[in-house]
Amino acid sequence: MTLPNMHYADLKDSYLFYDISQKVNAYIERNPQSRVLRLGIGDVTLPLCKAVTDALHSAVDDQSRQESFHGYMPECGAPFLREAIAAHYAGRGVSVGPEEVFVSSGASDELGDILSLFDVSNTALIPEPAYPAYVDANVMEGRKIIHLPTDENSGFLPLPDEKYKAGIIYLCSPNNPTGAVFTRELLKDWVDFANRNGNIIIFDAAYEAFIEDESVPRSIFEIEDAKSCAIEISSLSKTAGFTGTRLGYTVIPAELTRNGMNFNEMWVRNRTTKTNGVSYIIQKGAAAVFTDEGQRQIKENIRVYKNNARTLMNALDSAGMKYTGGRNAPYIWMKCPEGLDSWALFDYLLNEAGIVGTPGEGFGICAKEWFRFTSFGKTEDTEEAAKRLALLFAKRRSK
Repeated sequence: MTLPNMHYADLKDSYLFYDISQKVNAYIERNPQSRVLRLGIGDVTLPLCKAVTDALHSAVDDQSRQESFHGYMPECGAPFLREAIAAHYAGRGVSVGPEEVFVSSGASDELGDILSLFDVSNTALIPEPAYPAYVDANVMEGRKIIHLPTDENSGFLPLPDEKYKAGIIYLCSPNNPTGAVFTRELLKDWVDFANRNGNIIIFDAAYEAFIEDESVPRSIFEIEDAKSCAIEISSLSKTAGFTGTRLGYTVIPAELTRNGMNFNEMWVRNRTTKTNGVSYIIQKGAAAVFTDEGQRQIKENIRVYKNNARTLMNALDSAGMKYTGGRNAPYIWMKCPEGLDSWALFDYLLNEAGIVGTPGEGFGICAKEWFRFTSFGKTEDTEEAAKRLALLFAKRRSK
């Protein structure tokens, strides 16, 4: 008899977004004329920039001609894109070789796939609140997890401690969902900790393009000695609107080794075995992101989302609400009003103001008193939501 992977039975029901959709659908049925403002799921709303769509159209034309047709692409990524990404790092003062860059179909895919590099005996240290897939991907493999809660006293930033005995360490900056960013000093503490204990950091940099504080590192490889202890996973989903187009990239330093095994070489072997690469058309579109014009255009879109964040922050400030994030991240992490946990606040905002956000409890039990708003909505929806939030919280405070 075939035995299934019984670790799937250890997964908690993924009820968060299902419950949200059920509640929203029920609200719409009761209030068919209501304008529901969705600040929950972190999907983008602006289209791909012109530099990207021009490149995509050109690549489609290439595929229509014999002399420019491309079949299978190199499994680890087309040289033109790996070189463009390496040059992008170099422009920020970070030395990354093209052979250390691996092109993927997105950060979410890679965060799960990358675990095949690690023996299941490695414990995973996951600071929370956290992107839920960190936990679920490790549960599926039967790996032990240390849940490290953070709170507002630490700015939702975890501190290294010798009592943590974990082979794999997850760090995300800017953080989803809290919007917290690591200072250079704190990230250096984690790099030193990992090197001292032989750990490897999986650094999720999917939102690095939203950092506006020049003192905040956008890559873990800006930190001295990080190449001997870190893997960085990034994405064009939020940076360039590729949520429906799908492309990400992973940097694995050539010098990253443990027990005589080289992780870069291992990943080459993995990709050449388990994938046939990302399509030529998508990679040509992605390469356009890293041109001067592409960078200018995507920054215009990011500026819209950052303005949305400021609009929400101003509304919360006027209402006297406590929150983190927004400045260096596309997420705002708000503390629930006294007397409401995150699910109660979800119901309150939906039924009283037609606003949809994300209950913090979905990102870890330590987050049940917090709530996430995204700035990826349409500007007009964000502005209306800000007005409703300010009025609603002011009204509640005056009672």
